[in-house]
Amino acid sequence: MAASNRLVIFDTTLRDGEQAPGFSLRVDEKLRMARQLEALGVDVLEAGFPIASEADAEAVRTIARTLERTTIAALARCAAGDIDRAAWALEPAPRRRIHTFIATSDLHLSRKLNMSRDECVAAAVAAVTRARGYTDDVEFSAEDATRSDADFLCQVIEAVIHAGATTINLPDTVGYSTPDEIAAFFTDVIGRVPNADKAVFSAHCHDDLGLAVANSLAAIGAGVRQIECTINGIGERAGNASLEEVIMATHVRADRLPVTTGIDTRQLYPSSRLLTELTGEAVQANKAVVGRNAFAHEAGIHQDGMLKDRRCYEIMRPEDVGVPRTTLVLGKHSGRHAVAARCEQLGFALDRDGVDRVYRAMVAAADVRKHITDQDLVDITCAVLGVSAPSSSTPHEPVPHESGYGFGV
Repeated sequence: MAASNRLVIFDTTLRDGEQAPGFSLRVDEKLRMARQLEALGVDVLEAGFPIASEADAEAVRTIARTLERTTIAALARCAAGDIDRAAWALEPAPRRRIHTFIATSDLHLSRKLNMSRDECVAAAVAAVTRARGYTDDVEFSAEDATRSDADFLCQVIEAVIHAGATTINLPDTVGYSTPDEIAAFFTDVIGRVPNADKAVFSAHCHDDLGLAVANSLAAIGAGVRQIECTINGIGERAGNASLEEVIMATHVRADRLPVTTGIDTRQLYPSSRLLTELTGEAVQANKAVVGRNAFAHEAGIHQDGMLKDRRCYEIMRPEDVGVPRTTLVLGKHSGRHAVAARCEQLGFALDRDGVDRVYRAMVAAADVRKHITDQDLVDITCAVLGVSAPSSSTPHEPVPHESGYGFGV
């Protein structure tokens, strides 16, 4: 298939992500998330594994008959029953994809599947052929691809493309690879498979070593044009490549990653928030792009720089990913400029000496309380200066600075 700079975003939040312990969703919850993912602009939404349970099959079918623009995918092993069940679940979808997979590493073949290489090739070809009877959009995944024998892997890929697979996904199933290995791996495979130009190659990277996003980006550089990822990076074990991180890397570093997507980046934060609401699983505070602290600054040097020019310490704008505003957090690391700016917003007219006195008192309080709220700052200022709170002070309200920043915890 001709090279393109269009990157297909394959979201598997509702399949691989939902399989993670603690992230199970009901059918109605999966539908809410699916609608948000369509608003986000994902190209392919893997809605589930229909053969796994009646609920999973019904969830896929419900999503398939509800979404209008997004391609709906369903996972199936290389087995006739799996393929048929996936086809039934996808039947109402205007755009549908059957995603079939089998392991290709000798470890998985011998220890898990008790299958020979020849049997593996036969099963893969039969599954793709059967799936093509239901749809012309068929994805084949070689589970544990990065630990498979290269010659055998290329043999399997050539065979399934010949059988009609249009997307070839080569997962780093256990998150073992490093970025340089992933780049070399995809370059080698795409270069060696004779009919590689007839399919889109895809990467599905796990985060066991914290390298899922880095490996996905390396794969793009090697010619991959589909990335499989999840909101908040959820998934089996340590999770998958984080969709929001992959997307913002391509936006911020377009000079190194010259690809385009159909993602509305302003929907990234709302998508993250909805997922945490549905699962009850919070995102770590320092999570890139969507974490609570991703656009929060407490250090005085940083706050001073932000008040002068946000580009000093932010490489993307919070509003571009759907975050309301940058937050300057008042704490023991804050500086005088941030304290003065927030006091002014709260209605206090302080001279230099007043700012110094309030600042010292605030730092002392922060050593005990960790974070200082607006009400704390009002109380501290009134006590230090012996004044009453201005009628214009609005404790706890995230009043933005003139440059658009809010103060708060």
